[in-house]
Amino acid sequence: MPKFLLSLIFVCMTSLMWSQESQQEKLEQRKAQIQQEIRENEKLLQSVKKKEKSAVNVIVIQINKIKLKEKLINTTERQTKLLSNDMYINQMQINKLKRELALLKEDYAKMIVKSYKSRSEESRAMFLLSSENFLQAYKRAQYMKQYTSYRKVQGEEIKSKSSELVQYNEKLDVQKTAKKKLIAENEKERQALEKEKKEQEKLVNSIKKDKNKITADIKKKQKESKAIDRQIDRLIREAIAEANRKAAIERAKAKALAAANASSKTLTKAEIKEESKKMEREAASASVSSTKIELTPEAKIIADNFKANRGRLPFPVERGFISLGYGDQAHPVYKSLMIHNSGVEITTDQGANARAVFDGVVSSVIVLSPVNKAVMIQHGDFFTVYQNLSSVSVSKGDKVSRKQNIGRVRTSGETGKTVIKFLILQNTTYNNPASWLSM
Repeated sequence: MPKFLLSLIFVCMTSLMWSQESQQEKLEQRKAQIQQEIRENEKLLQSVKKKEKSAVNVIVIQINKIKLKEKLINTTERQTKLLSNDMYINQMQINKLKRELALLKEDYAKMIVKSYKSRSEESRAMFLLSSENFLQAYKRAQYMKQYTSYRKVQGEEIKSKSSELVQYNEKLDVQKTAKKKLIAENEKERQALEKEKKEQEKLVNSIKKDKNKITADIKKKQKESKAIDRQIDRLIREAIAEANRKAAIERAKAKALAAANASSKTLTKAEIKEESKKMEREAASASVSSTKIELTPEAKIIADNFKANRGRLPFPVERGFISLGYGDQAHPVYKSLMIHNSGVEITTDQGANARAVFDGVVSSVIVLSPVNKAVMIQHGDFFTVYQNLSSVSVSKGDKVSRKQNIGRVRTSGETGKTVIKFLILQNTTYNNPASWLSM
């Protein structure tokens, strides 16, 4: 029973170690990803600082950099904790091996002493000759053979356990070094984080005197944003109504054909065509919903596929970070000022291309201003909108595929930033794009 329990504990500990090694690999990959994002963010920050006329936009990028640093520290702390757990398990294994080796060596020593006392060939012969019968002599001979074999096995086991102990000690030494390195990395990142926060605080203090100007600028931009949202909302309602009218016409065609086939009197082709046109006109002029698409079977499949990819959609640009989130939020400097965003704003590299996040059909190409265009793509009853494009490479009615380039993101001459605004709607209901994108 004790052997069974020891075996069970060993299996559990081994499984735990494998699981922790897997988690360590995942954390290492995540850490590398965060470090890459920090490098890209730093590159972007330096680029913006050279062109930036307002410190507010620099602060927005710095806030993201601080968040990334905090994520990196948290990931490293989790790595350190997992490593400590792994080291504890290895230390337990070392202690167990030491106890087993001590018992084996003690038992082996006793066996050697006993063998030494009965080492002469004469004593072995007497042990066999003193047997009462042949069967007893045979059993004694077998015992001596098994004894010699057992002593050899014990020696091999001691050798194996000693080798295993050396391996565990070496592994533990490597882990101790790795842990020290992680702790040093974390300390370095903490110091860098404190430096970033102090730099941000200086920037915040330097622009507080411009509160009135910044407030007026925010109000102006919010007004422009709301006007664009109204325009997009109108276009989406028109797209919904158009889709519903097309569906109604298709149903009318099918109904006219079915009625003609079911009619008892024979109709000419011209009569069938006329009846079909009449029903189509009625369907086209009938009132249809502009808030909810009546999905055809094909459109439902597209919508379901889009929905199934929630949390796995690619970014609408190859590289970038969310610099302004969805919904109502406080200004990065003046917390009393509220900003509304109907989507997310993603800061990217100058010259970046916008790309479709899923297969769909271009519903509209919108000219918001001479330098600002938008593309709206339909995916069943879902719509994705890509704003702030300087140029567009698709047209209304085009079929697009996932990650296909649809235009060039505009770089602001005023701020030097390259930002795409990305929206997701189901019918006329706005969704938080961050919950749909693969972060």
